[in-house]
Amino acid sequence: MKLYDLELSGNCYKVRLFLALIGQEYELRPVDFLDGEHKTEGFIARNLFGEIPVLVDGDLILRDSQAILVYLARKYGKTDWYPPEAADEASVMQWLMVAESEIARGPNDARLHDKFGFAIDVDVAREKSAHVLSILDRHLLTRRWLELDRPTIADIACFPYIALSHEGAVSLEPYRAVSAWVDRVKAIPGFVPMPAI
Repeated sequence: MKLYDLELSGNCYKVRLFLALIGQEYELRPVDFLDGEHKTEGFIARNLFGEIPVLVDGDLILRDSQAILVYLARKYGKTDWYPPEAADEASVMQWLMVAESEIARGPNDARLHDKFGFAIDVDVAREKSAHVLSILDRHLLTRRWLELDRPTIADIACFPYIALSHEGAVSLEPYRAVSAWVDRVKAIPGFVPMPAI
């Protein structure tokens, strides 16, 4: 199994983190993002969107970090991380969508602007960050994990860009429940960091 990866990408990191948490070995293949390797013909053959991460497992090629998390949990029978029951699965899945939308367009976009110089309306990104962090904070006031009273791939999917929010000048200080949740994720046995986390 090979993971095409960028060390500073939160989406790549969530896959690396989950693989570490489940103790699964893999081959890491760094992608030269600055030189545009992800837009070359060879890379586009693996992912038409020209984005990372990409997971290659035998003949299977998967893009999108959320889809990869689901695949890994199913492949290795990690039902504690991604449950098979319909209601429990849906409760986890709804947070994968939050990671893909509200968190991506909030804290992630603010970080893309500040850290990497992307031409993004950073004021809008910070407004969206405040909105999603307020929702997360209210949700986490009454629970330790996003769903099911245990860590799931929902927590792994949402964690990176929340924990990296300071790189987009978005402070977690007003969101004490979110900050406590970040600390709980870091305390999961097998946790591995990335730069700035």
